[in-house]
Amino acid sequence: MRVWLEATRPRTLPAAVAPVFVGTALAWREGEAKWPAAAACLGFALLVQVGTNFANDYYDFIKGADTSERVGPRRAVASGLIAPSIMRAAMIAVFAAAFALGLTLLAYGGWPLLVIGVASIACGVAYTGGPYPLAYHGLGDVFVFVFFGLVATGATAFVQTGELSAAALIAGTGVGALATNILVANNYRDVETDAKAGKRTLLVRWGRAYGRAQFAFAHALAVTIPLVLVLFGAAAGWAALFVSFIAAAMAMRQGNRLAAARTAGDCIALLGSTGRWLAIYGVLLAGAVVAG
Repeated sequence: MRVWLEATRPRTLPAAVAPVFVGTALAWREGEAKWPAAAACLGFALLVQVGTNFANDYYDFIKGADTSERVGPRRAVASGLIAPSIMRAAMIAVFAAAFALGLTLLAYGGWPLLVIGVASIACGVAYTGGPYPLAYHGLGDVFVFVFFGLVATGATAFVQTGELSAAALIAGTGVGALATNILVANNYRDVETDAKAGKRTLLVRWGRAYGRAQFAFAHALAVTIPLVLVLFGAAAGWAALFVSFIAAAMAMRQGNRLAAARTAGDCIALLGSTGRWLAIYGVLLAGAVVAG
C-alpha cells in the first residue's frame, strides 16, 4: 500500500483539489452550490490526477526517461516495485473510474461535460503516452495550466451554476499558474536526464534561467488574480489584499529557493512546498470569494 500511495505522488494532488475549492466557492457566492456535484468534481479531478501520474510512471519507464541516472523520488515501475503491466492496468482502471464518476455530472451540465471529461482523460494519457506525448514536446505546462486551472475551476463552477463566468476563468488562471510551478520544480531537477531521454521539456529547450522566469511569472499571476476578482465583484477587497500579500511573500520565498537549488534534495523539498502552497492558495482564494 505504501508503494501505491507513493505512486499517486501526493505532492501533486493539490493541483486537483485547489480548483474545485475555488470553483465551489464561486458557486456558493451565487447561491448555487450543489454539494453532491462538488464532491463528484473533486473525485473526478483526483482520479484524473492519479491516473495521469500512473501513466507518467508507466510511459516514462517504457520510453527510457526513468533510468538509474535519474534523481528524485523513486518511480514504482523503474524501481521494480510494480510490474509495467500492472501499472498499465492500474492506469486504465483509475481512468475508467474517473469516466464513470464523471458521467454522474451529466445530470448537472449536460453533454459539454462529457466532452470535457473525455478530453481530460485523453490528455492525461497523452501527457507522456501516445504518438505525440505532450511532456516530451514542451506542452506539459500548457496541459497543467489548462486542465488543472481553467477547466477544473470553470467546470466545477459550471456544473453548479449552469453557466461559465469570467470570474471562474480568472480564478482558474491563478490556480493553474501555481499548478505549473509544481511541474517547473520537478523539471528543474531533471534537466540533464530528461535531455538524454529526449524529453524536451521547456527547461530542456530553454534552460534553467527560463524556468526561474516562468516560476516567477506564475507567482506574479497568483498575486494579481485576487485583485482582479475584486474588480469583477467576485471577492472581498480586504480579503483579496490579504491573499495577494501572502502570495507575494511566498513568491519571494519560493523564487529564492529555486534560484538557490543546487541538489536534487533542494528541488524535491521545493516540489513539496509548491504543492502545499497551491493547496493553501486555493483555500485562501476560496475564502476571499466567500467573504465577498
